[in-house]
Amino acid sequence: MVYKPFNSLILPVMPNPSAQPFAVRPRQLRLAAGMMAAVVLVMAGSAVAQTPPVPAPQTPAAKPAPAPVQPARPVPAQAAPATPPVATPPAAAAPSAPNQPPKAAEAAPQAVPGFWDPRRRPDRPDLSRLTVIRFLTETDYPPFNFTGPDGNPAGFNVDLARALCDEIKVTCTIQMRRFETLIDALATNRGDAIIASMAVTPQLRAKVDFTDPYYRAPARFASRRDNVMPEIRPEYLEGKKVGVIAGTSHEAYLKAMFTDAEIHSYPDSDALRAALRRGEVDFIFGDAISLAFWINGTDSAECCAFSGGPFVESRYFGEGVGIAVRKGNDLLRQSLNWALFRIWEKGRFTDLWLRYFSISPF
Repeated sequence: MVYKPFNSLILPVMPNPSAQPFAVRPRQLRLAAGMMAAVVLVMAGSAVAQTPPVPAPQTPAAKPAPAPVQPARPVPAQAAPATPPVATPPAAAAPSAPNQPPKAAEAAPQAVPGFWDPRRRPDRPDLSRLTVIRFLTETDYPPFNFTGPDGNPAGFNVDLARALCDEIKVTCTIQMRRFETLIDALATNRGDAIIASMAVTPQLRAKVDFTDPYYRAPARFASRRDNVMPEIRPEYLEGKKVGVIAGTSHEAYLKAMFTDAEIHSYPDSDALRAALRRGEVDFIFGDAISLAFWINGTDSAECCAFSGGPFVESRYFGEGVGIAVRKGNDLLRQSLNWALFRIWEKGRFTDLWLRYFSISPF
């Protein structure tokens, strides 16, 4: 994380033209003083011209953290939430003391997570073999999937499914079901693909195939607005009170990586956020997408903001969110991967992400 330094320019001090310091001196003194002033100005100008530019500091590489827990799926947002957030975390300059956090910086512009490499363009499959795609999604996980005012499916995942169908040029249907019934519906051929913010885990890979990830559910710290830190490292939170939901991968990560912090566990997200509002803890740590919507919603009463950047260690927070298809359905999986790359390349994925996420979880 990098902060841009303020480059200073040293200018020579110019004599005040309105003053006349030599008016009462003899002619020889005036000439000598004038020559000396000229020499000083030339030397000062030369020094400025030869001052080398200040190089920008290099961005330090994020250190991967070891860990063992994977969530089954992202935690749903409490209020009606973008990897790889994605606002991009504000950059940070090196602290003046080893264990002192850097000062807060100006907010960085919104950025969008991307899992696609422009140098690795997927091959276009034989799309003519696809006649229809029956998408399955969840009933109530706003803003990813929910029932719109007109009674039809709506949300980020629904709009993404429509964009994929438009890119593939195929007829699509979208059916809403309870989340726990989606895998069984896919296995019994009541649908062709699940687009419901389903996290990719080894357990689910044994049952279904997944497309490339199209977003990630990172973890982040939040604090009160008067205590925001642009960068968070374990040494910065030594002795600090950090709240987290008990029994989660977020708690396991804190206990493994932030061993000098004073960890306070809470039964659910409501109790956790209330503790931060009341000042019982200095920070809370949890699902960034859920936190983003709480921070931007009315329940937070504008008390709080993100501190530091996202944590995306896959062994704790999953490999990302993908679209599930039946085992062995390579044509549909490859077609969806091709279409995902195309809508990202055209900027449609970015437009869709920014429409739904006013505060990035990244």
